[in-house]
Amino acid sequence: MFITRKHLSRRTVLRGAGASIALPLLDAMIPAATALAQTAAAARPRLAFIYFPHGAIMDNWTPVKEGKDFELSPILKPLEPFKSKLTIVSGLENRPGMSASVHGIVPGTWLTCVHPRETPEHFGGVSIDQMAAMKLGQDTPLPSLEVGMEQGGSSGACDRMYGCSNSATISFSSPTTPLPIESNPRKLFQRLFGRGDSADDRAVLAGQYNSLLDMVAQDAGALKNKLGARDRAELDDYLDTVREI
Repeated sequence: MFITRKHLSRRTVLRGAGASIALPLLDAMIPAATALAQTAAAARPRLAFIYFPHGAIMDNWTPVKEGKDFELSPILKPLEPFKSKLTIVSGLENRPGMSASVHGIVPGTWLTCVHPRETPEHFGGVSIDQMAAMKLGQDTPLPSLEVGMEQGGSSGACDRMYGCSNSATISFSSPTTPLPIESNPRKLFQRLFGRGDSADDRAVLAGQYNSLLDMVAQDAGALKNKLGARDRAELDDYLDTVREI
């Protein structure tokens, strides 16, 4: 058997004048005849919790029939190709989250199922996402990410009995440590990929470069000539996302 396929280094980056961009995992980075479990593409467990605070029309989310032979509800229809891997749980109720102060404590009790003490200084429980991060996230630079569309309680949605923490985040790494939600896409990008060692450094860099991608365009074009069709599409999607951010 002859194996002639070459592969790119997983550490390949696009380089330009004073700038570089890391790449996502591409097919071309996996050596020929290498078991998938021995590469960076090895499957790793991922877990995500998505919270939306203003209620939902549950008939559009919950299948009518129980068991494996169920029909996906309208909102879940896009998941049809993955139906055999879905487990849809409904009919649950979080009693520790019940309170006259619904907006004041429900977000903060969603993943802890612990009713917080009536004190401005937060004291509740550890959220399940952080329990999972302690086990699943140890092989990654960032064990967990807390991301939101808005800042929550920091905008003034605080409760006089429970303070601001329970309405500002859903994640708690200890009974007294709420984790802040990042709602700024640029700051999130900088946290993930880094640009400068300090806020002042990043401000200077932002003023110098109109677009990081423009600086590595030549290197990106040369790389595309070495990739297959699927990798080229993957690279284009990735660079489009970086440019949007």
